[in-house]
Amino acid sequence: MKRLLLVLLCFLSFSVYANEPTATTEEATDKEAFSPGEMILHHIGDSHEWHWFSTDNDHFTTYLPVIAFRPGQGVSVFSSRNLAEGKVYEGLKLEHEHLVSEDGSKVYDFSITKNVASLMISAVLLLAVFTAVARGYAKRGSGAPKGIQSFFEPIIVFIRDEVAKKSIGPKYERYMPYLLTVFFFIWFNNLMGLMPGGANLTGNIAVTLTLAVLTLLITLFSSNKNYWHHIFATPGVPKPLLPIMIPVELIGIVVKPFSLMVRLFANITAGHIVTLSFISLIFIFRSLTVSPVTLAFGLFINCLELLVAILQAYIFTLLTAMYIGGAVEEHHDADYQMGGGDGAEPAHAH
Repeated sequence: MKRLLLVLLCFLSFSVYANEPTATTEEATDKEAFSPGEMILHHIGDSHEWHWFSTDNDHFTTYLPVIAFRPGQGVSVFSSRNLAEGKVYEGLKLEHEHLVSEDGSKVYDFSITKNVASLMISAVLLLAVFTAVARGYAKRGSGAPKGIQSFFEPIIVFIRDEVAKKSIGPKYERYMPYLLTVFFFIWFNNLMGLMPGGANLTGNIAVTLTLAVLTLLITLFSSNKNYWHHIFATPGVPKPLLPIMIPVELIGIVVKPFSLMVRLFANITAGHIVTLSFISLIFIFRSLTVSPVTLAFGLFINCLELLVAILQAYIFTLLTAMYIGGAVEEHHDADYQMGGGDGAEPAHAH
C-alpha cells in the first residue's frame, strides 16, 4: 500500500499543484451573474486541468500534461498551465477544452486529461485492491477470508452465482474475468466520481461506448450457429416475414450494446446534474432560508447516488452476461422461452 501511495503522489506531482492569482474585476462581476449551466457543464465535462477546490483568494488546480501532434511539426509536450486562462503556447490554445492551432492546422490531441488521469488512478487502485485479495487467497486457501478479502469475496461470489451462472450457463467461467472487471471498474469509478473534485469518468460517453463495444465484440466472437440461426431463421416466424425480421434482428445486435452505453452515461450524468443543480440554488437565491433545504436535498441525492453507483455496475454486468448467454446457448429451448437445462421438455409439447 505504501508503494501505491508513492505512485499516486508521483503521478499527481507530475504537474504543478498551483495557487492561481486572485480574482480579477471581470471574474468578480461573473460571480454576481452566476451561470448554473456553465458551472454544471464544467464539472461534468472533461478538461486539461484538474480543479480541486477554490477559496476566496486561491484556486487549487493540478495542471496535466498536454501531448499534441501536428503533421509537419512533430510532437509537443508541455503543462496545461501554459494554456490556462486563454493563453497561447507554441501556436496552440484551448477553445472549450478542445486543443486547436492558431493557424488552423490539424492537431491530434493525446493529452492526459482529467478523465484519463482518473482512469489511470482507478486502474492502479483496482490492481492494488485485487492483488491484495489474490494474495489473501494464496495465503489462506479455502480458509476463512480476512481483511479486504472478506469484504470483496461475497460480491465476487454473487456475480459468479447470481449473474454469470444463471445468465451464461456451464460456460460461465471463461467470461468471469471480464464480468468482474466491468463490474468493479464501473463501481469504483462511479464512487470516485462522487468524491469532491472527482472526475465524471463513467459519465463520459466515450468511456461507456468503449465498454459497450467490448461487450459487443465478446458477444459476437463467442456466438455459435444457434445464435445466428435465431437471427437469420427466427423460429416460429413464417418465411414471408423473414425479410422483415432479419434486418430487425441485425439491428438488435447493435441496439443492445447501444442501450448499455446510453443507460450508464445518462444515469451517472443525470445524478451529477441534479446534485449540482440543488447546490446552484444557493447562489441563485442567495438566501439563508433556501440554503439548508437545498443542501439537504443535495445530500439526499448524493447518498442516493451511492446506491445508483453499485446498481448501474450490476445492471451493466447482468445485461452483458445475458447477451453473452444468448450467444453461447447450445439448445433451442430459449427460442420457446424455456431457458431450461438438459432434458427439459419443450414448451410446445403441452
